[in-house]
Amino acid sequence: MQRKKLWGVVSTTVVLTLTLASCSVGSTDTAGSTGTTDFVNVSLTTEADSFFDSAVVHSIEIDVDSDEVLAMVETYLDSGDKEWLEATVVIDGTTYEQVGIKLKGNSSLRGVTADTPIEELPWRIRLDKYVDGQSIEGVTDVVVRSNNTETSLNEAVALETLSAAGLASEESVATRFSVNGSEETLLLTVAVPNQSWIERNYEAGLLPSDDGILWKAESEGDYSWLGDDPELYTDVFDREAGDDDYEPLVDFLDVVNNTTDEEFVDQLSDVLDVESFARYLAVEDLIDNFDDIDGPGNNSYLYYDPDSGLMSVLAWDHNLAFGTVNEAGGATAGGAAPEGELPEGERPGGAAEGAAPGGLPAEGGGDAAGGGQSQQGNNILTTRFTETPEFAAMYEDALDELQEEIFESGQFASIVESRSETLADEAADLIDGAVLESETEAILAYSSGEVQETTAGQGGAQEGTRPGGR
Repeated sequence: MQRKKLWGVVSTTVVLTLTLASCSVGSTDTAGSTGTTDFVNVSLTTEADSFFDSAVVHSIEIDVDSDEVLAMVETYLDSGDKEWLEATVVIDGTTYEQVGIKLKGNSSLRGVTADTPIEELPWRIRLDKYVDGQSIEGVTDVVVRSNNTETSLNEAVALETLSAAGLASEESVATRFSVNGSEETLLLTVAVPNQSWIERNYEAGLLPSDDGILWKAESEGDYSWLGDDPELYTDVFDREAGDDDYEPLVDFLDVVNNTTDEEFVDQLSDVLDVESFARYLAVEDLIDNFDDIDGPGNNSYLYYDPDSGLMSVLAWDHNLAFGTVNEAGGATAGGAAPEGELPEGERPGGAAEGAAPGGLPAEGGGDAAGGGQSQQGNNILTTRFTETPEFAAMYEDALDELQEEIFESGQFASIVESRSETLADEAADLIDGAVLESETEAILAYSSGEVQETTAGQGGAQEGTRPGGR
């Protein structure tokens, strides 16, 4: 069975307001014996005056030694190592001293040279790197992403849609960003999953506990079986929070990789929250996120809940959501389509299905349409899950529920319009109005299940088809 694009969430609507300092507790009923979760429609939203208040365009200014930045970039170019630097950072007018900053990302750093302007580099900012306990409203770690669209609206909407679907997500805000007095640019600031992030999502009802283990799947790895020794997985899954115990991860991967089809059906729900995973797959398809768990970046986190003994797959990195495709001339929102009909087997933007964004090299080689390369290959968990009738039915049910509750209800359109209006009201000097309108329309087209070509050439699928072509 192939994953496909339809449209999404559940029948009960509960809106929870989350502040980053103190949180209102939502609830989810988790049945650990069956590996399923009864989802309610919760939202990771923030109150006014919070740093993650998405109704405001925030500001981040970095003051850092330029020579140290140059040396850091050269080290990265020579070895791939990303060194921490110490900087002064001003966030919404408040100054934070001795803040740790370093380069972030993998594909976002392709093309970076020693001559790349400092303000154009993608940054990770960690407030407590050198000063214990330093945070903004409990938040210690964020990334300021380089744009894949001019507004970054696609990623902001994708993240909010995930939380609306009852899944753990990262808060994000539009940001006026500058380094060493440079001109401001419009970028997206996104929370990094760590212990405080776990606690915020738990309080919002999006995670089952706040005392579990969080791992980040590294881009050079996957969900393959490497053996019984937990040490074999430390380079593939980076522990971000919780106990230094890889045994639950080994047990999970053992079931994913080493079971017969019958055993897979019987045992997967003992190690994975299968309902949550079905919804994760459905949301990623609904928002047409090319670079998800199956993408070349292997973008995901794993969260282990010690109470139920279950893993949850958590989404990460949505700069290619809504058909956005990295191309030689830059990224396009909605997947810029060639004139005429979309060739069979191609994804919006001229990239063949399975092509890696931006021509990233991938295992298997082979040129793909649009100048890309073939993708690394499907994640084994996704492949086995969607090829198993019992679990495939969960995925189909999740698609139907999400279509009705988020897209047909108008909730999705409300998210898009709210984010777009904030940019129009507070960042008109940073983004051209026509570009904002075009990118907004390209994303809104997903609410009807039809992605049509806009004046900017965005929106790849033909009228009447689902975006993404899967």
